[in-house]
Amino acid sequence: QVQLVESGGGLVQPGGSLRLSCAASGSIFFISAMGWYRQAPGKQRELVAAIRTGGSPNYADSVKGRFTISRDNAKNMVFLLMSSLKPEDTAVYYCNADLSRTLWSATNSYWGQGTQVTVSS
Repeated sequence: QVQLVESGGGLVQPGGSLRLSCAASGSIFFISAMGWYRQAPGKQRELVAAIRTGGSPNYADSVKGRFTISRDNAKNMVFLLMSSLKPEDTAVYYCNADLSRTLWSATNSYWGQGTQVTVSS
């Protein structure tokens, strides 16, 4: 019933920028955190950036200073501004949300389908 949809991926040259967007929809009571993960070919999925409601963002060391995560709580959206992109940033990027669907429900983790980011000249 909950759906996360990413957008903004694509092909970009090294040093370029991309802005990823993710919108959560459906039956949502409260989103406690949203974030971005990525999975490169031959590697495990890893945390890129995440931010809890009312908290400060956390970033992977590999993207600190280059990526910025932000949220629009009113629209249940999260964004990832990626700058100074490197070939090693190439991966499928997944949106994640920890949310409860009702007042009495436990929080569960939901995932988007993923969007491809390719950094290549």
